[in-house]
Amino acid sequence: MATKMFVNLPVKDLERSVTFFRKLGYEFDQRFTDENATCMIIGPDNYVMLLVEKYFQTFTPKKVSDATGSTEVLVALSHESRESVDEIVQTAIAAGGRKYAEPKDLGFMYQWGFEDPDGHIWEHFWMDPNAVPPQ
Repeated sequence: MATKMFVNLPVKDLERSVTFFRKLGYEFDQRFTDENATCMIIGPDNYVMLLVEKYFQTFTPKKVSDATGSTEVLVALSHESRESVDEIVQTAIAAGGRKYAEPKDLGFMYQWGFEDPDGHIWEHFWMDPNAVPPQ
């Protein structure tokens, strides 16, 4: 069954988050955008809903995590090359994101990431297609 995935993340300042992610080349679906939320398009069936913290809290009975001090989710996005991984991380850091770790080269996989302005960790990785076993 084909399905769409929506990751929901709380943000302190929606405009700041949109500005940051636009610098990384992401676009937003204006049909799902208002003062409380926006829909960032990752791919044809993958989206990230950036929700102002107060609005995010209406969707859960649990306390909203402060991503600058704890981690609840790691968002991992694949790339077609190691160079593409480096490019997006370097762009994110130049746009105000934070480096939280050094790149990891595991031979068959290369990964590196950044923290967005709210502290959410975005891992970007490339995996050698020859290292992936066939289905």
